[in-house]
Amino acid sequence: MAIGEAGPGSARSGMQPKRLEDAMRGRLGRECVYVPSCRFGLFVALRHWCPPGGRVLMSPVNDDVIFFVVLAAGLRPVQAPLNPFDASIDIDAVPDETWGSLSAVLTTNLYGNPDPAPELRARCDALGIPLFEDGAHAIGSEVGGRPVGAWGDASVFSLSKHVGAQTGGILALADPDRSTAVREACAELLTPRRMTSELAYAVRPYAEAAVRRLGLRRAAWATMELLGLTEREGIRMPLRPDALAGAVRSAPDLVAHDPWVRVDMHEYRREPGPVRLRRVHRSLGRLDDVLRASRAGTELLLSTPWARPPADGAVQPLFRVPLLVADRDAAIAALARRRIVVGYLYDPPLDDYAGAAFTDPSSAPGNARWFARHALPVDPLRAREAAEALERSGAQPAEPPEPPSKAPEPSEAAQGSQESGACEAPDGPTGQGTGRSGTAARGLGPPRG
Repeated sequence: MAIGEAGPGSARSGMQPKRLEDAMRGRLGRECVYVPSCRFGLFVALRHWCPPGGRVLMSPVNDDVIFFVVLAAGLRPVQAPLNPFDASIDIDAVPDETWGSLSAVLTTNLYGNPDPAPELRARCDALGIPLFEDGAHAIGSEVGGRPVGAWGDASVFSLSKHVGAQTGGILALADPDRSTAVREACAELLTPRRMTSELAYAVRPYAEAAVRRLGLRRAAWATMELLGLTEREGIRMPLRPDALAGAVRSAPDLVAHDPWVRVDMHEYRREPGPVRLRRVHRSLGRLDDVLRASRAGTELLLSTPWARPPADGAVQPLFRVPLLVADRDAAIAALARRRIVVGYLYDPPLDDYAGAAFTDPSSAPGNARWFARHALPVDPLRAREAAEALERSGAQPAEPPEPPSKAPEPSEAAQGSQESGACEAPDGPTGQGTGRSGTAARGLGPPRG
């Protein structure tokens, strides 16, 4: 495969992949490989660095698709304790015996709030294990004086979020000498491009714009549910544990896990065609303007009573601002009345969702459960409208969690998840969320990546 291209036959698409790689290389200062999606890039990175059977520390407040990518790579997820106010990994709360058992660490940088990458980098270096950064929500965020994505052995980015291209991703490498092997691994996993797929991608923005303009989002989702075309019953996709157990036994195997990994984005490993590449390039050219607007909206939302500003006072250009509300269902309904769709909910945490059969549970799950229950991810590009709607509705801030005296029993957590309607809507993390009762509006939105 030609260096700088995205896969077999990419030369026919001209220099677009290389131009995209060069643009991201300029931002990160690292070798970059264009991939069809963030999830695809993460699978390639995990397979390249981690032998099957390894254990990966990750956040339990995360997209379930990412969880299934870890399983597909033949690895065992280990859920980390979290900071309750931004869902970043709480390094000091991870037991020593857990650190000693790990093969890698995966950050989430949820909504663009950075995980403590400098400290995690030091810890991984001391253990001799790789650090991976998921920057899907954090393409403009910084930590420790570097961009998110410039700390790990490898990092992945989605071009469906801030960039808004609804396709594409970047796999960034600390060691450029690994580029050839990584590109070859990508080429082996790509599925051939299809003209019908390119055409569908070309018309999708116009169809979605028509749905939004005519106010038909609720009707569109209701029709899809009636026809059985939705892949999520709520926030989380159906686990299907018996089928998943069979897939895990065959891991590492992306094809066996495809029914889970493809949710919300069936083209996640499709070789990109010229239509996709041109649109990604145009969208990436507008990224700085989007980041400036996102930072301004984030600053406004951080000034509201429902926010927890960072201790260092830094304002990141967040993809979503997690406001912490007492009654998320009511808040979602208030925003829906202003046609503001709430998505990217991750409730319940992954260890409560999947259980001990598929993941090691967090040693201190309380903070993750509290955040997953109360976080209301608000688009900073609609900050003023959202703040006004919440104020008029009388939304109350969530009471901070009590320091846990003991971890709740799994049965208690499961009951709490049911009471909170813990099932996600399509696009959820990619999901357009339903909230606890499942009655709030949902809408069309970009996939996780």
